[in-house]
Amino acid sequence: MELEGSLNAIGYGLAAIGPGIGVGLIFGMGVQAIARQPEARGILQGQMIFGFAVVEALAILGFVLAFVL
Repeated sequence: MELEGSLNAIGYGLAAIGPGIGVGLIFGMGVQAIARQPEARGILQGQMIFGFAVVEALAILGFVLAFVL
């Protein structure tokens, strides 16, 4: 019985909760900031996209490491 592969998948599933919450916070706070200061939209959008990219990179790294190790 291959239990190690199942545990890796469960571990990644639990680890994916963090990036999911992070993406929600990034875009939620970004929309709130744009609603408060619409003139700063360009700067805030760039920061939101950069934050999203960093969080997703960490999620993909976790996915790869879950099945490599």
